Amino acid sequence: MELFQLRYFLKAAEREGFTRAAVELGISQPALSRAIANLELELGQPVFERQGRRVALTDAGRLLQSRAQQVVSLLEDAKNEITDDGESGRLRIAAIPTIAPYFLPGVLREFSRQHPRATVLIQEDVTDNALRKCAQGEVDAVILALPVPARHLDVEELFEEELILVLPAAHALAKKRGLTMKDIEPFPFVLLDEAHCLTDSILSFCRQSSFHPVAVERTNQLTTVQELVALGHGISMIPAMARELDTSDRRMYRSLSDVRPTRKVALCFNPYRFQSKLLVRFRECVREYAAKLHKRSGKRRKH
Repeated sequence: MELFQLRYFLKAAEREGFTRAAVELGISQPALSRAIANLELELGQPVFERQGRRVALTDAGRLLQSRAQQVVSLLEDAKNEITDDGESGRLRIAAIPTIAPYFLPGVLREFSRQHPRATVLIQEDVTDNALRKCAQGEVDAVILALPVPARHLDVEELFEEELILVLPAAHALAKKRGLTMKDIEPFPFVLLDEAHCLTDSILSFCRQSSFHPVAVERTNQLTTVQELVALGHGISMIPAMARELDTSDRRMYRSLSDVRPTRKVALCFNPYRFQSKLLVRFRECVREYAAKLHKRSGKRRKH
């Protein structure tokens, strides 16, 4: 069996189908189907059960998946170790959607300046998917919010940031001094859908204050949450890093005066994979940028 067959098989298993897998691999679906068929012919038994457009692993397929992941990871680690000069190469970094567009641009500017011959590929994904990719070696590191529901991965806290209340500019609470949790309890919330950990953080914080917010709308993008708030659909809580990039005068941001919700941003990587010099330097760059960002944020709060 060929290495490309194993890669094709792993992608089809991950996507539970040939159509999406073929698109992500950059090949035609017939080419992917032929590769899998030849693999099954060589093994003498099917690795997938065909269920319409969806496929599911057979017992043989589950065994092959485990071994194929090990083979592909070992070969990639060997290649990376041999070519590791600490200056050139490719890194694959995942980040959750409520962090990626606000935190990563600054990190990438710094890293590109220090390592102009390196290539950094970014994948934006929800926590569970990003952690799975990190565990399987599909990405080299993940930037996300705690807690991290994953074992066998190293997690390093970077900083803690406030979740700031966002209101329509003409909201009834806009001019009230000293907003508290009791003040916001009667109002409906606009939240991200349940796949996003920010929603869990907001709901958990509200439950600690003995109320469960009524979510009138759910969306996949933080910018959509902000727009819906501006249109008067409800209120919400936004990470400080997202608030700092918002220049609209159609909404306003307030810190709560009694308690302040926060989230912790962290860096996660797989210690069992080869740690290239380039990856080590990228992690250092993330730490340094996070420290500068947190320091600037602390100075603004004092003022």
